Amino acid sequence: MSEITPDKLSTRLQAADEILFVLDIRNEDEFEDWHIPGSENVPVYDELKENPANADRALSDVPDENEIVTVCAAGVISRKATERLQTLGYDAKTLVDGMNGWSRVHRSAPIKTGFQGTLVQVTRPGKGCLSHVLVSDGEAAVFDPSQYLSEYEEIIDEYDAELVGVFDTHAHADHVSGAAELADCHGIPYHLHSKDALAIDAIPVADGQTISVGRLDIEVIHTPGHSEGSVSFDIDGAALLTGDTLFHESVGRVELGVESGIEDTDVEQNAETLYESLQRLLDRPDDTVVLPAHDPGSPEPPVTATLGELRERNADLGRDREEFVQKLASDLPDHPPNFERVKRVNVGQESVPTDELADLELGPNNCAAE
Repeated sequence: MSEITPDKLSTRLQAADEILFVLDIRNEDEFEDWHIPGSENVPVYDELKENPANADRALSDVPDENEIVTVCAAGVISRKATERLQTLGYDAKTLVDGMNGWSRVHRSAPIKTGFQGTLVQVTRPGKGCLSHVLVSDGEAAVFDPSQYLSEYEEIIDEYDAELVGVFDTHAHADHVSGAAELADCHGIPYHLHSKDALAIDAIPVADGQTISVGRLDIEVIHTPGHSEGSVSFDIDGAALLTGDTLFHESVGRVELGVESGIEDTDVEQNAETLYESLQRLLDRPDDTVVLPAHDPGSPEPPVTATLGELRERNADLGRDREEFVQKLASDLPDHPPNFERVKRVNVGQESVPTDELADLELGPNNCAAE
């Protein structure tokens, strides 16, 4: 069987001279919910499952100029699509593990900053997650890491640095954090605000605290609203890691902690709190680089914007308090898959077997308010 790994597909999709036809054979609603950018949907999943030959008519309409990569949820039924396409004379391969595999792909690139050090952004195009590795004077810190720790270990090794701290901006609702495990592997502190570290062993961070990595100072800014323990990290006055408090096009949702049963507040209170938190960030210089923990698309690093640019393009920042609260408390998009359990795992209230963690976080990222 002809196959292509998710990492190999990611590399080829990034290459300017590569032209692939990524064919997603899942049902339309699944495709619309979550898919590889640029892929095309021919919904023949049911036909392939029942009698593969029944899909031939629809598959015959697929252009034959380019190599085809077939995609389904787990790479099982898409194998049948590949077999039928090859029978019809197409050059076709199957994406190993399908969308499950795509969700594990990571990409990285350094970010241009105004400080003496290196900041590397790590993205997960299949999840829309962004994390960061800071290196200064031989020391390193990791912010908002995924559960796939080797991605961060490789970057730290590349810069020949010693990992001295791991940080989460908040207890995430869309993916399982690898921060506590990464810190434990190195015998170093895991930092999380006490309001989010409900039942997990973490060194709490507090508003106004300064933590040093190499020659750089990291200021902790408590910015609750998305979660009670949400913080932003100001790196040397030049870069602002905003977690899910402030995105480039939107702001964080305010109901996930309430609906997962771990916050004793309501959405209106959280929206009010988030409004106040944003005001604390907006008093910084326009050239401050804003680096959130998520991007709703399929992020290609580096994903950056200045605070001045956000003032111009982020409509939520221009709303007055009343309009802001009304919008966030009433206009609620779809929830991230399994968000209640993911949230409970990340605050330490639920334990999930290692072999089930990957499945728990599958699906689109929906942590932004719009």
